[in-house]
Amino acid sequence: MRGILLGCAAAMAMTGGSVAAEEWRGWNIHVEEYPVSMAWSALAELVEERTSGELTAKIFHSGVLGSQPDAIEQLRLGVIDFGVFNLGPMGQAVPEANVTLLPFIFRDVPQMYALMDGDLGEAIGEGMRERGIVPVGWYAAGARSFYNNEAPIESPEDVAGMKVRVMNNDLFVGMIEAMGGNATPMDFAEVYQSLRTGVVDGAENNPPSYESTNHFEVAKYYSLTEHLIIPECLCISLKSWDALTPEQQEIVTQAGQESATYQRELWDEREAASLETLGSAGVEINEIADKTAFQEAMAPVYDAYTADNPDMAPLVEMIRSAE
Repeated sequence: MRGILLGCAAAMAMTGGSVAAEEWRGWNIHVEEYPVSMAWSALAELVEERTSGELTAKIFHSGVLGSQPDAIEQLRLGVIDFGVFNLGPMGQAVPEANVTLLPFIFRDVPQMYALMDGDLGEAIGEGMRERGIVPVGWYAAGARSFYNNEAPIESPEDVAGMKVRVMNNDLFVGMIEAMGGNATPMDFAEVYQSLRTGVVDGAENNPPSYESTNHFEVAKYYSLTEHLIIPECLCISLKSWDALTPEQQEIVTQAGQESATYQRELWDEREAASLETLGSAGVEINEIADKTAFQEAMAPVYDAYTADNPDMAPLVEMIRSAE
């Protein structure tokens, strides 16, 4: 299967996607060489092949069709036919997606895959369908971990007193405060200079982002807390989905699942390469085998979330009680 998908991705890269009289328009925030983009292009090629050209697609990379929130609304309205979206912005339209934003909610990436490919994915998918969106696959977006310029983080107590840059979201601010740290929301473009000058002591991101932005030059300790594991959704507009025949829907669903498997493999390769680069650069990388203490420290964050969103409490419990 990997060989077939690689061939499809190569074909799409060479052709740029053939334009037909009637073709699906797809939104993508990533550049063409990104793992998400490569797997998605392979999916489009598979669907075209398996429908004998009845379904074709043109993918617009790098967010050229608008911002992610705007594209999600376009998807719901049927202005665009499909796209790959992070479940963070998706939560504005689909509240069920916000449960994946809770810090330390997933034990690790394999657990996230198992849940998203099972009952949790079905529950979030049901919420999406009610709002005009059909998910056909769950992509990897990496696990975000802490990095800083002081010392390895082994326990929640190690974050106490530390100034940590976070994304501008109350859940992420609450995560740092629950561990005794000082959360500092700021634009991502400001992080390197802020680390260098001591405006913040640390930040958090996945290995490819930490490595590709050169943040490791000013923050040499990378602790694999994996506190945020937010999946991405390969989604189709319900209006476009309803226009398909049952046979075409089955083809798209199967291709979506194959594409997700391929994308996860590509992501693992990209992440491993980044970790190797970081190690060669002298970064001190520490793994955290047992995240129980971190998860227990998040109790105030979870309590506040479920108090504000009581309908989401069963989904929180589903994840926390999973094997």
